[in-house]
Amino acid sequence: MAILVIHGGAGGDGPWLGKTPLDPGRIDCMKQVLGVVGTKLASGEIDCLEAVTLAVEMLEDEPLFNAGQGSVIGEDGSITMDASIMRGADRAAGSVINVTKLRHPIRAANLILHQGWPVILNSDAADDFGVNGGVEEVSQDWLKTELRQGQWEQWRQNKASPGATDEDDSVLDHDLEGRVTTEFSDEGMGTVGAVALDVNGNLAAATSTGGMTGKPVGRVGDTPIIGAGTWADGTIAVSCTGVGEAYIRTCAAHKLATNYHSTTNLFESTDKILDEVAPLGGRGGLIAVTTSGEFAMPFQTRLMYRGYWRNGELKVGIGPELE
Repeated sequence: MAILVIHGGAGGDGPWLGKTPLDPGRIDCMKQVLGVVGTKLASGEIDCLEAVTLAVEMLEDEPLFNAGQGSVIGEDGSITMDASIMRGADRAAGSVINVTKLRHPIRAANLILHQGWPVILNSDAADDFGVNGGVEEVSQDWLKTELRQGQWEQWRQNKASPGATDEDDSVLDHDLEGRVTTEFSDEGMGTVGAVALDVNGNLAAATSTGGMTGKPVGRVGDTPIIGAGTWADGTIAVSCTGVGEAYIRTCAAHKLATNYHSTTNLFESTDKILDEVAPLGGRGGLIAVTTSGEFAMPFQTRLMYRGYWRNGELKVGIGPELE
């Protein structure tokens, strides 16, 4: 059995209002990721660790998600990115924080995992490590997109809270202006992640993000923190998305694993951890897969970009229903 599950962020309050004009592009990307990587995973061409790395790399290359090219812009007008990865079999992990010039932050995290020590590198040291390891170096101008520049300008002009404009597609489509304040008012959307079970029964998880529009210099969310945004062990792999501070304060990814180890009920465990995150201002979602072949993609927000590939079956969704 081989399973690949991915997410592209969760957020928003209220009822599902339907797709924006940019959502078909996000859906097409998710389908391509699942089809290409899922097929390789099932054939045994790649293992779970390479599967989650490739999946997240492809999501980092889609400018409509908040990771890699198309990452959101911080308070000072720059892009900084975080990523982490974990292999369940031996709990090896790698993480990069506040990188500014890597096309694929997740590949740098993968290289750290393979090196074995340290687990986390930060800022210039992480950038240099990635470039020296063969990760493609790119400019800030290449990372920035018209959409993210527009969101940042709107955030600055409105003196909004960090993250408030992260998924405001209306900066490119003025027909959506009336939907902005209600549909895209929450933080946390756009982070990408993947979890995988390979044909040998092994698990891995990976997560990557540009953070929040207008985030203060030096801010670190849950994505690069092992046990908060990402976790994998011999039984379960988890990748989270939402307001990072709440996921950090609950050690959400690891807490989910602990709950699952105690109950072996995946869906009860995922609901429990989201219920713990929500009161701390962290409503969001997560994806998880187990060695038994169960997987979950729960969220407590208006929407979550998500999808799965399982033995040739491929489905994706944004709102309540998969397609």
